[in-house]
Amino acid sequence: MRRTLVLRLGGAIAVCFALAIPAGRIDAQTIDDSIAPGHNYDKAQFRLWIPRDAGKLRAVLVLVPGSNGDGRAMAEDTTWQNFAARNKLAIVACRFTDKPHEQNFIEDYVNVSQGSGQALLDGLSHLATRAGHPEIASAPLLFWGMSAGGEFNYEFAAWKPERVVAFVVNKGGIYYSALTPRATREVPALLFIGGKDLESRVNTITGLFAVNRRGGALWALTEEPGAAHVVGRSRDMSIIFFDDVLPLRLSDSAGALKPLAESTGFIGDLKSKSTRAVADSATPNYPTAWLPTPRVARAWQAMLTEKPFE
Repeated sequence: MRRTLVLRLGGAIAVCFALAIPAGRIDAQTIDDSIAPGHNYDKAQFRLWIPRDAGKLRAVLVLVPGSNGDGRAMAEDTTWQNFAARNKLAIVACRFTDKPHEQNFIEDYVNVSQGSGQALLDGLSHLATRAGHPEIASAPLLFWGMSAGGEFNYEFAAWKPERVVAFVVNKGGIYYSALTPRATREVPALLFIGGKDLESRVNTITGLFAVNRRGGALWALTEEPGAAHVVGRSRDMSIIFFDDVLPLRLSDSAGALKPLAESTGFIGDLKSKSTRAVADSATPNYPTAWLPTPRVARAWQAMLTEKPFE
């Protein structure tokens, strides 16, 4: 049975859909919420999805679409839902839009420290209260996005690294931060580039990777040779990455995220398209990817060589 509840929050209409089984337990809960326009954005709208029988949620997966897109339907993606359910995560899928301005290919809202980041945090607080899951308001965050969504993820990690379990940059072209804070460089990340994407996007992300990796960033530049400006296989590899990183980063009790040691990971050699344990040999004098586990290292190599994932 589907029940619809319409609520007004801060002058915005929010719609809550709850799917209930006959015994009255919530099978899955979906809640929409909006935040009023702010300094660097026009619309900030969110859809929360909570898996059945999750109990206390461990973290929140934040999904951010491309430029000025409405990504709320991503909360209904069964691939993401299955990932969230097995890891006891909530999903928050986003819609951000700019106010009208010249050069609309430069998204103001991805500059999260100017207001849109706080809109996301405020949205999480609203959703936590309405869903009856107070842990959502302060939960660690996983970020996945495409294009401008990846830009948003990168800038959020630069702004509030203490909240971020891991993040994905995905073929975006406009970024506001170059060398990120050391705490951000300690957050594991995948930075995807498409071999057939615009050269400007490829060069920008490659440059961001190079300067931050030189500063010890636990990041992996990951090329999909046959991909243009599309999601491609980035979602599937990101799920492998998130599955392996979550237990390494989340504590059993409340508190700060667990740090990762670079020495325990694996090196991805972008020139030879090979991987090896960090401890096995000296690091070459050119940028190399950092990968947290053997499985992620194998997936990274499969992506570069256009082979199937295991």
